[in-house]
Amino acid sequence: MIQPVQILVVEDEMIIAANISLQLSEMGFEVSGIIPRGEDAVQHIRNNPPEIVLIDIQLKGDLDGIETAQKMQEINDEIAIIYLTANADEYNFNRAKLTHPYAFISKPFKKLDLQRSIELTISQLKCRPDASLVPSKNKDSSFVLKDCLFVRHQEKMVKVNIGAIRYIEAERNYCRIFSEDKQYLLVTTLKKMNEKLPEKHFFRIHRSYIINLAQIEEIAGTHVVISRKAIPMAKGVRPELLKRLQTI
Repeated sequence: MIQPVQILVVEDEMIIAANISLQLSEMGFEVSGIIPRGEDAVQHIRNNPPEIVLIDIQLKGDLDGIETAQKMQEINDEIAIIYLTANADEYNFNRAKLTHPYAFISKPFKKLDLQRSIELTISQLKCRPDASLVPSKNKDSSFVLKDCLFVRHQEKMVKVNIGAIRYIEAERNYCRIFSEDKQYLLVTTLKKMNEKLPEKHFFRIHRSYIINLAQIEEIAGTHVVISRKAIPMAKGVRPELLKRLQTI
């Protein structure tokens, strides 16, 4: 069974948001949420990444729609952004272009305008070389060679030297890699990352952490220290860790 495309609506005028949600449902799409504030929308996509975000440029709160889209893309750069706006001035248009939106819809808009924008966006998503239409849920975003890891970062595959990775932290169905100079958020589980990484260099010390053995600075009773961060150690892991350190 093909799952309907999930769309998140970020709109602080709730009457408009409810009307958009109703229209999308009538078109056969699934509305994954209606959220009025950008800050809450950013948190929402961490656990419930949609394929498409319909977002008003003018939002109340600390983040406007463009800033919200930028933060979303830092978490998941494959979400398609469609802006809703009643104020398409040059300044905001140029700001919005930097987030590479799939469409702009000017308020007030007709149902046909909304439908065509969504359909064109889906068509573009299907044409991407790595597209599965729901990549944020089903596609692993990394692969490992002998001495490096390639990760998807800002629409590119970026090479990360394995030796430069300090540790990897789980964030539900995501993993955050902490390297010597950058952080990378991957759409994959810690379990899958553990299966890929070379056992000689990496050790799963806790259900939420994988560490690079060569990066350990200190071993305490309940944690290790890497780059001044105390990383918890699961009960019973210490003897195996010490044994592994003797072999590297």
